[in-house]
Amino acid sequence: MAASATAAVFSGLCFRRGAESSKRILSSKTQAVSDIGFVTSQLSGLKISYDVSSHLPTPIFTPSLPGLQPIVARRICPFTGKKANKANKISFSAHKTKKLQFVNLQYKRIWWEGGKRFLKLRLSTKAIKTIEKNGLEAVAKKAGIDLRKC
Repeated sequence: MAASATAAVFSGLCFRRGAESSKRILSSKTQAVSDIGFVTSQLSGLKISYDVSSHLPTPIFTPSLPGLQPIVARRICPFTGKKANKANKISFSAHKTKKLQFVNLQYKRIWWEGGKRFLKLRLSTKAIKTIEKNGLEAVAKKAGIDLRKC
């Protein structure tokens, strides 16, 4: 080895560096990250640049307001409030497994006399029978639903 070169031995490997690069490495060991977006290599003292923003995770859904949630069609009747029932499915050996009993929801076009138009609603069969008996406006008023927004 030359007098101007130093040798560093790490786990059986020998790396040679010049005297001027060893001074840079001593200062770079104390400061691993010199600038934002730059990392100093421990072996050669060279700056390796990378894009910091590419390593940040990007959110899948970012709502504009924190209280808003994405609109999802739920299996619930808006007029009666019926929703899925949790029950046990019992096999022949009396082994019980959990299951959901969903509401019988149907898409139904109903004539709204006050608005002089059809409304396409997703209702339970119980709500359809109640609407036929009492009228659409009375059932919607009792459920607190504004038919102008449907």
